[in-house]
Amino acid sequence: MTEAMQTLVLGGGCFWCTEAVYVQVRGVVDVESGYCNGEAPNPTYEMVCTGRSGHCEVVKLVYDPAQVSTRELLEIFFVIHDPTTLNRQGNDTGTQYRSGIYFTTPEQEQEARAVIDELKQSGIYRSPVVTEVQALANYAAAEDYHQDFFARNPNQGYCMAVAAPKVAKFRKTFTRLQKD
Repeated sequence: MTEAMQTLVLGGGCFWCTEAVYVQVRGVVDVESGYCNGEAPNPTYEMVCTGRSGHCEVVKLVYDPAQVSTRELLEIFFVIHDPTTLNRQGNDTGTQYRSGIYFTTPEQEQEARAVIDELKQSGIYRSPVVTEVQALANYAAAEDYHQDFFARNPNQGYCMAVAAPKVAKFRKTFTRLQKD
């Protein structure tokens, strides 16, 4: 008997890049770009871009834990973005680009905190991990034109420079977790 589907929300910089990776992960049945953990109930991209709404650009993952574990999703997360830069990923700066794990179950929270503790103890990063771990709040889907952006625009400059290398890193590092 398989477990019920679960939802986990991750903020790792621009959602175009994060989405481009997770759509390729075995067991992830839906990936949606969106915004979470801010003040406004129905944020727009323009509001979030100001950095004043408090929202984080995120991807909402719906996954089958019988095929991919929360830990594996988090392992991917910590490989494809820099969890040591506060409110920044590469040239993208602002609170909307913060590193965050937004859990929907107590088990996800425990797993996230355990993985972060292991990373801190390993010394793999020269700087402290600043990834926030919070319960998911005030989630809203991003506008339609943000959904599947990389798949629809692979030759767009930002996609080629930022998203494509993250996808390549995922493919190289996590061959066993790729969809067939």
